[in-house]
Amino acid sequence: MPADNCAQPIIDVRGIQVDYGEGRLALDGLGLTLEPGCHGLLGVNGAGKSTLLRVLLGLLRPHAGGGTVMGESIGGSGERLRLRVGYMPESDAHLGDLPAIESVALLGELSGLSPVESTRRAHEVLHYCGLGEARMRSAEGFSAGMRQRLKLAGALVHDPDLLFLDEPANGLDPAGRETMLSMLREVSARGVSILVSTHLLPDVRDLCDSVVIVSKGRVVRSGRVSELISGLSDLWRIQVEGDSACYARALEAEGLTAHTDSTRGDVVVQCPPNSGTKALFRAAVSAGVGIRELSPGTKSIEDVFFESIEESHGHS
Repeated sequence: MPADNCAQPIIDVRGIQVDYGEGRLALDGLGLTLEPGCHGLLGVNGAGKSTLLRVLLGLLRPHAGGGTVMGESIGGSGERLRLRVGYMPESDAHLGDLPAIESVALLGELSGLSPVESTRRAHEVLHYCGLGEARMRSAEGFSAGMRQRLKLAGALVHDPDLLFLDEPANGLDPAGRETMLSMLREVSARGVSILVSTHLLPDVRDLCDSVVIVSKGRVVRSGRVSELISGLSDLWRIQVEGDSACYARALEAEGLTAHTDSTRGDVVVQCPPNSGTKALFRAAVSAGVGIRELSPGTKSIEDVFFESIEESHGHS
């Protein structure tokens, strides 16, 4: 794998528009610049994540805009670009009854390696991904975790500079998820840049240095995770007795940004600086709920995501 990346941005695109017709504007003037590193791509279903990946891979020509990936034009050098980029799709991509070693070697040849080099590399990456003993077996009998690791091996076989990963931990149990994330951390530490598209917010928190949030075909927020979650003295976490969703709506009626944390069951609300807590109690009276606990919160990647989506809807 590469020892380091070049100094230029790995992705630099501007004004990307993809129109599927009948009012389906998948990407709406999207612009994005990413330096070498590990980046998360977040967005609700239909936000444009998969379309963006197809554009960046040179598989879909945008109707407007352009730019480069690894210095290669996204509009005219798709074949050269894919020699430097590995792609792990969300859906299974194994080839019929082929043994894992042949399937991965074939992907290596399609990426420009000779047959001999493809086979050598396939053995290496399958061992790396924990599939060395299963390399002569067909993926038809693989578990969900083994199929995910097989897709990662296929993305790594040609020694790319940049990995595009679409839901790499989807469907994995906690042990399988940690195994996948551990391998990806090691790949990133070796100098391979990563863009991971996922709906699993903890994966971004545990893996990525920075995050890009897409909504309605546009980038609505981006930056280093540590910067996005810092400096929130007016974030509150509130446990209520009653309907928390109703309380969140009452808080929004007060002009505040609020959502219910599905994992903890409390309500997270962002107040303007130095605004105090009066609006929090007014909303509780309006919603007919009791406040059981009110505590200053620590902003999480989940909070950043929900705030960004809500702001984008408010500006539409």
